[in-house]
Amino acid sequence: MYKGYAMGNGIAKLTERKNLWPWLLLAPLAIYMAVFFLVPLIDVAIMSVTEPRPTLANYQRVLTGSLYLRVFLNTFMTAIMVTFACLLVGYPLAYLMASSKPRTATLILLLVTMSFWTSFLVRTYAWMVLLGTNGPIIWLLQSLGVQQPPQLLFTRFSSTLAMVHILAPYMVMNIYSVMRKIDPVLIRSAESLGAKGLALFRHVYLPLTAPGIANGSVLVLVICLGFYVTPVLLGSPREQMVAGLIGNQIDEFLAFGMGSAMAMVLLVVTLVILTIYHRRFGLDKLWG
Repeated sequence: MYKGYAMGNGIAKLTERKNLWPWLLLAPLAIYMAVFFLVPLIDVAIMSVTEPRPTLANYQRVLTGSLYLRVFLNTFMTAIMVTFACLLVGYPLAYLMASSKPRTATLILLLVTMSFWTSFLVRTYAWMVLLGTNGPIIWLLQSLGVQQPPQLLFTRFSSTLAMVHILAPYMVMNIYSVMRKIDPVLIRSAESLGAKGLALFRHVYLPLTAPGIANGSVLVLVICLGFYVTPVLLGSPREQMVAGLIGNQIDEFLAFGMGSAMAMVLLVVTLVILTIYHRRFGLDKLWG
């Protein structure tokens, strides 16, 4: 009886140790996130209501001031345009990958993911060279007979184009991961029932790929809302995004309270978008 009790006690302790292992493995990440994310976030939240004095005036200015509302609206409009453009570029490319042979699909995927090996800053400066006054695009337009080519650099067009280039791989990979899982039997069954061409795509293929579209769109939209380097270097000063305005408030005016308040409002809006997505699809599906 004693041996049975001791054996049962030993098994219970072993089970407890096994249950403890996942938490021990997560401890370094939890500590890292607490020190480098949670603590600074709390500090920003405190500064938003204490700088320059304890009050909610910073939030009142952000939510009612015409300048800040215009910047927030411009940020959302730009993020929506970038998301839509990434979808237009990414969906056909993902379909090409899904319908190609494995070797060809792997090669295309490699070319798509190669952009992740280059920093945002380097890619942004590359676009500055391409779209500059003495760049190859302006030279090409002049060679074609355009006497006064339009200004491409420091416009919404240039910043939007660069952000589409940077964020399109996220859209491609999310849609491709869903397309790979589509059972070909479903497509053949629809064709046997008379669905062809546009009708097949609209009623069968597009609904099957809708989760990938939602995943990629939310991911691109959320990342684009907080973009800083590319809009600041390529965009127009008259069409600032929120991250750029936050940088100006802190770097030029030392208005830490206003910058913190705008950052917290942007964070809340982002969390609302993710919450809506989570209720519809689940955050666990965000990465495909």
